[in-house]
Amino acid sequence: MPSDPTTTALRELLVRQLESWLPAARQRSRRATVALAYARRDVDSAEAALRLVAGQADRLRGLRLTVLVLADAAADLPARLGPIEAGLPADVAVHVVPGDPSRLPVALKAAGAAGAPLFSFLDAGDAAGPDAAVLRAAAGGRPAEVLLRAGRAARVELDAVGFPLVTQVELAAADGPTESVTFGTGSDRSLEAFKEALWTAADVAGVRLGDPGGRLHDVAGDPDLDPLGRELLAELARTGPRTVTELRRHALLATVHRSSDAQRVLTDLLAAGVVTRDPAQGRLGGDVTISPSAGAPA
Repeated sequence: MPSDPTTTALRELLVRQLESWLPAARQRSRRATVALAYARRDVDSAEAALRLVAGQADRLRGLRLTVLVLADAAADLPARLGPIEAGLPADVAVHVVPGDPSRLPVALKAAGAAGAPLFSFLDAGDAAGPDAAVLRAAAGGRPAEVLLRAGRAARVELDAVGFPLVTQVELAAADGPTESVTFGTGSDRSLEAFKEALWTAADVAGVRLGDPGGRLHDVAGDPDLDPLGRELLAELARTGPRTVTELRRHALLATVHRSSDAQRVLTDLLAAGVVTRDPAQGRLGGDVTISPSAGAPA
């Protein structure tokens, strides 16, 4: 049965985020863990993720990678993953564990995931979201990243367990469900990669992106950046001068937009004289300070 557009978008997002995460994990450590945990949802994304791992095998030489798949929804999942697993290098171990995301802490402990890079994908299904113990386990990697499909409360919950950078967006199909997706990381680079992957995945699946304020954004063609411009001006009014790096991070955390979108908006605001920069000349790098112009609207 074909997947709904939001499920397709989430599957694409998972694969693309893993594609950027795996090489980074290889550079940081000789071992790493990917945990995929499902509650009453389509688990096709586990198969797609494992195919991605197989496709990157040559780039992962020397990395002992453990892939945990926690799922009750598909009794045929081991048979579906088996042919892919058979083609993986010996350093990649795949464990299919019966259960839902609540079993993640036990599964990670058994896999010896502590102290090494950990990427977790948690699909909470129709539930409100994983409990704090599950999220703390997902935060236990060094470093840790988590991609979570759950309710809107997930953003606060990821903040509470210690993820330094947390962003949340809505995946909105033209006719169908709207899904909240929350991403937690400690890396600005991973946050930027997530937003790039998000826009690509939404375009592939034909869904729109919803920001925390409820505004929906079309991803095809050039994005409407006026709302982002207003948000960055509002942030400057709230907090005073900010560096380009800080404003790009704010765009990544508080809106659906990408770092490149924020850079374009800041360039346009400077050209319009709405903001000023220090230093006044040179490349618009991350350490340049942006301030509201005197008399600019708040």
